[in-house]
Amino acid sequence: MAGPTQPRSPSGERFRVFAARAAEYLGTPRSFLAAVLLVLVWLVTGPAFHFSNGWQLVINTGTTVVTFLMVFVIQTTQNRDARAIHLKLDELIRSSKARDVFADLEDATEEELAAFQREFRKLRVKGDDDAEPPRGPRIR
Repeated sequence: MAGPTQPRSPSGERFRVFAARAAEYLGTPRSFLAAVLLVLVWLVTGPAFHFSNGWQLVINTGTTVVTFLMVFVIQTTQNRDARAIHLKLDELIRSSKARDVFADLEDATEEELAAFQREFRKLRVKGDDDAEPPRGPRIR
């Protein structure tokens, strides 16, 4: 689902659907087993091809191409999942008594994140879950 400021192109939506299905299918034990079997078949054929450069080139090229393409599939699904999780957390924060500053925490600097980490470490040590938390740093 595209946001109000980012309409999704038909090709972008098709790629999203493809990436989700590919990641779901290729992330299974069955797919892993198929990959292992493919490598074993390649190994067994080594003596027939006298372990030639061409024989080695087949596996090197195949694994390189598959790895290159899978990077995009995995990154697409990870980006979508992360965006969905952030939106869900933002809604929970917005509808609760939590500080609104946490809704945009992914945009915080490393220093701001470290300050929040120190703040929560102090709260855990203190053990006072019902106390009003300190205001913490402001995120740009």
